[in-house]
Amino acid sequence: MKVQRFALASMLVCFLATVAASQQKSVASKNSNGNYDYTELSKAPNKFLSKPNPMATDPQAATAGKVLFEEHCGECHGDDALGTKRAPSLRAPEVQDASPGAIYWILSNGIVRKRMPVWSKLPEPQRWQLVSFIKSLGTEQGGVPAPAHQNN
Repeated sequence: MKVQRFALASMLVCFLATVAASQQKSVASKNSNGNYDYTELSKAPNKFLSKPNPMATDPQAATAGKVLFEEHCGECHGDDALGTKRAPSLRAPEVQDASPGAIYWILSNGIVRKRMPVWSKLPEPQRWQLVSFIKSLGTEQGGVPAPAHQNN
């Protein structure tokens, strides 16, 4: 009887360790070079690739987007958006060079298999404010973030 309990307890510990390890997997996948894979941005449909940010000229959009980023995105992407073990940098050239529509599409649809949530429940203007903030970040250069663009 003790042997059966010990075996059952051992199996439970192994199972829980496996579950915990799987939850620690990186949200962002890395390619064979050890760099983050940003190919999801290129999967945005053409109608989104050419979609302009309707809030691009709103001087308050990036500021409002920063508040939303801190609420919804900073936990995974880092408060400075330079990325963490859970999610890639949003200051990477691949993100900063992406069209506003592609970023909006990613926010709206998420990348579920990489644990990027779907943010379609956020009102459309708020998703565009997030795009404004992300695009205002500038790129990291040699691991050091470039000065963020100011929207005055």
